[in-house]
Amino acid sequence: MATFLEQWQEAALTSAGFFWMAFWAFGLGYFISSLIQVLVTKERMKRTMGEAGAKSVLLGTFFGFISSSCSFAALSTTRALFQKGAGLIPSLAFLLASTNLVVELGIVIAIFLGWQFVVGEYVGGLFLILFIWVAVKATNPRKMIEDARKKNENDGDGSEKEVGSWREKVRTLEGWQAIAKKYVMEWQMVWMDVLIGFTVAGVIAAFVPDSFFQALFLGSGGEQAANPGFISVLAQTLIGPFAAFLTFIGSMGNIPLAALLFGQGVSFAGVMAFIFSDLVVLPVLRINAAYYGWKMALYILSLMLIGLVCTSIVLHYGLVLLDMLPTPGQTTITDQDHFKLNYTFVLNIIFLGISILFIWLWRSEKSHSGTHHHHKGGGKSLIKVISGFASLWIVVGLGLAGWNAL
Repeated sequence: MATFLEQWQEAALTSAGFFWMAFWAFGLGYFISSLIQVLVTKERMKRTMGEAGAKSVLLGTFFGFISSSCSFAALSTTRALFQKGAGLIPSLAFLLASTNLVVELGIVIAIFLGWQFVVGEYVGGLFLILFIWVAVKATNPRKMIEDARKKNENDGDGSEKEVGSWREKVRTLEGWQAIAKKYVMEWQMVWMDVLIGFTVAGVIAAFVPDSFFQALFLGSGGEQAANPGFISVLAQTLIGPFAAFLTFIGSMGNIPLAALLFGQGVSFAGVMAFIFSDLVVLPVLRINAAYYGWKMALYILSLMLIGLVCTSIVLHYGLVLLDMLPTPGQTTITDQDHFKLNYTFVLNIIFLGISILFIWLWRSEKSHSGTHHHHKGGGKSLIKVISGFASLWIVVGLGLAGWNAL
């Protein structure tokens, strides 16, 4: 019992430490995202994505880059674009860019994994878009696209009306209230995924032995982890999406888990495949099925899986060729002192203050307008239950750790 309680405390402290490391990155990313979403008009986005040419795909990628990184929000926006007449390829380019090319994800990856993975995330995101473009052109699923459009033809637009220029918005209280509202909505959309992901990462770090990872990811243990053969790299790349599918956590919550995998000796390709798999988890599949039908949802899932596996392997051996491949297991984030007084502490205090200010602005706007925001997404009821258990797990674990420290 004593051992279990000690591991529980270690798991809770590790989860809290992970979040402390990343809080300012979330705050910075969502601050930038909120500014862009309020100040940049979406009207041109809807007018310029109707074709599957290079211009439309590039615009879809750019608009995705400046949009939210939450998978559920990205799915909803992608559907809205598709409803407005955007082509399937530009719509999927938007979806991939809005979950793989956003600022806050790159910052969090840099904190937990290092610059090679940031390069892999952004370059790989572009490779994924290129792969989807070529694959859809080659398979030409015209009938499925027509059926998906018919399924959506009677749905409402649901887009927000753009009011005023960006100069007018930044000069008014209403403009900053709108920015604050977006900032709070970003947190509302991801906090459960982040809580579950960081809790699971702490539990794995404290309870799961190294032998489990060596058995699950072929070639991840011992000396072979530093120089795995192609079969091991391929096997780990195929296991990565499977592991992500079981966790069903969004991309932001999965980063600490990815760092743990890398610390346990999983190859660069296997870790990148795990990170890229945020759009092939079960809740995303169910939402796409509700939006477009099961045939189209499974078609998109197949393209994503094949694309992320190929992309991860290309990235891995591209870094091998450049002699820049990071060695798995060299450092582990669980060995770090997460709470020491450094730049992370200062930045966290700054963005804690910004968050409190934005919450106050949001509440003042909410009470004045009488409107309420409700986030809808498939599988959210289950996630709410799991996040409740995760909260209880961390609070009790931290309480036990504090009691023992007295």
